[in-house]
Amino acid sequence: MNLDTFTISALADELSATIAGGRVQDVIDVDSLGIGLEIYANRVRRYLYLSAHALHPRLHLSDAKLRRGLQRPTQLGLLLRRYVEGGRILRVQQPAWERLLEFEIGSQDGTFRLVAELMPRRANLLLLRDGMILDCLNRVGPKENRYRLSLPNHEYVPPPPIRGQLDPSTVTEADIQNLLASAEKDSTQTRRLLPGHILGMSPLLAREIVFRAAGDPNARAADTDASRLFAAFHAVVTPLMARRWRPGIGSVHLVPEAISVFPLTHIDWTESDTISQAIQGCFGAITGVDAYKEAKKPVQAAIDKTRAKLRAKIVSLRRGLPEDGELQSLKQAGELILAYQYNLSAGQSELRAQYDPEGPELLVSLNPNRSPLENAQDYFRRYEKAKSAAAALPALIAETKLELDFVDQLESDLTGAANWPEIDEVIQILDERGHWQGARRKRIGGGRQGPLRIVSRDGYVIWVGRNSRQNEKVTFKLANAQDYWLHARDVPGAHVVIRHDGRRISPNLIAEAAAVAAWHSKRRHDSNVKVDYTRVKYVKAIKGAGPGMATYRNENSINVQPRDESILT
Repeated sequence: MNLDTFTISALADELSATIAGGRVQDVIDVDSLGIGLEIYANRVRRYLYLSAHALHPRLHLSDAKLRRGLQRPTQLGLLLRRYVEGGRILRVQQPAWERLLEFEIGSQDGTFRLVAELMPRRANLLLLRDGMILDCLNRVGPKENRYRLSLPNHEYVPPPPIRGQLDPSTVTEADIQNLLASAEKDSTQTRRLLPGHILGMSPLLAREIVFRAAGDPNARAADTDASRLFAAFHAVVTPLMARRWRPGIGSVHLVPEAISVFPLTHIDWTESDTISQAIQGCFGAITGVDAYKEAKKPVQAAIDKTRAKLRAKIVSLRRGLPEDGELQSLKQAGELILAYQYNLSAGQSELRAQYDPEGPELLVSLNPNRSPLENAQDYFRRYEKAKSAAAALPALIAETKLELDFVDQLESDLTGAANWPEIDEVIQILDERGHWQGARRKRIGGGRQGPLRIVSRDGYVIWVGRNSRQNEKVTFKLANAQDYWLHARDVPGAHVVIRHDGRRISPNLIAEAAAVAAWHSKRRHDSNVKVDYTRVKYVKAIKGAGPGMATYRNENSINVQPRDESILT
């Protein structure tokens, strides 16, 4: 799903019509290889996303507000804030036949060029002043490219000009015949001859032209009629040369496969209103939860490591638990040795005796190098140790299981986090509980977000805690004893509280609130979720557990399909 020359031309036209003359109001470090610009133009606020991803570079307007996905801005992001923020976009242009866009931006510090190179494997985003590189997202040194360096304080060298290729507007049928005749093998596919010989001819465009001419995008050159191929070429390319764009998405089995600015017939094709819409439709949105995928990875790794350690601790603690009857056997062994100590001979390695006259004979192992009294004391020491383990280990196992449950809740918090403060909430709690490795984390500014407050269509106030701290606040600080409390059964998720204002709370409202509780749980994608509900007075915080961890009783249950909070309003 790469952007070819004509697609970038369509982008240049779209952006010239929408953001040229606009003011850059904000610079957003969306991810490690992507920068967002908030631009106010023609009384409309727009968001431009520029990505230098090595395999799938892209550039387009975003339907939704872009959000910061990096805790620390990139060096390029800092320079853009310094020199570009507050400036105006003077011009958007594409050098002829190149897969790059240039933004000329004027600010109080002068005129700058932001260059988006959109070639896979060589993608980059560079900020220039007077032809010199201030910085770029992908630095390229002499080891990677001796002739074209992309480093700060170096002169910007544009991609080498394309030579020896035909201009599409001047291609004749004779050129097409010569092209077909140049095939070295009979098995050479026609679509492989067009790119590299004609300017702007991408593999997608070549497949479409060949399909229209021969009915098969993989037709061989030996089987392709030059007249039909020229007619198909002319039909596809003429509107493109006139800049009459028809953006859309090509799909195979409903999966997006290609972005085009011309209709596709060799695969399914859906037309889009704008080229930005087509690009975003192919790649997916870059806002909301998915915008922070990279930022969540180290936090998820910490959670996975913590979970593994806690599970290993539980296994180890369980190994330390004495087996059934072990305590009694150790005590009886010690007592039997004392009872028969005067009958034991030196060097004896075992004692056979009945502890209970009516019981079976017991076999007691002895250390032949120790006295009977020492052997008895050894058994009594083992008995006391096992007795202490039997008393203490179950509580430690329960405590560790509780911490494991809380880590599962933190994972749910992380999954639902849609901004940096919410991700930071998880980091801070991991740090506080000793599960975050490395330097102590400083809290990100902006404060903690509060729980979601909803007023239903009937005027009921409903609180939704979307992470563990919010759950703590909803249940134990905002709720009253008679309020209704809901939570998806046996999985991490939100505490939902329906405020009791004296009116009867209907079963329908409980069902809708239960659907919201299911939505904000680990089972969001299930079709049927069991949700428990009870009065808040029956919900108790678990002593020693993490924030928001609770136990409850006197509950009823309801099966619901998860729905977001819009069901309530």
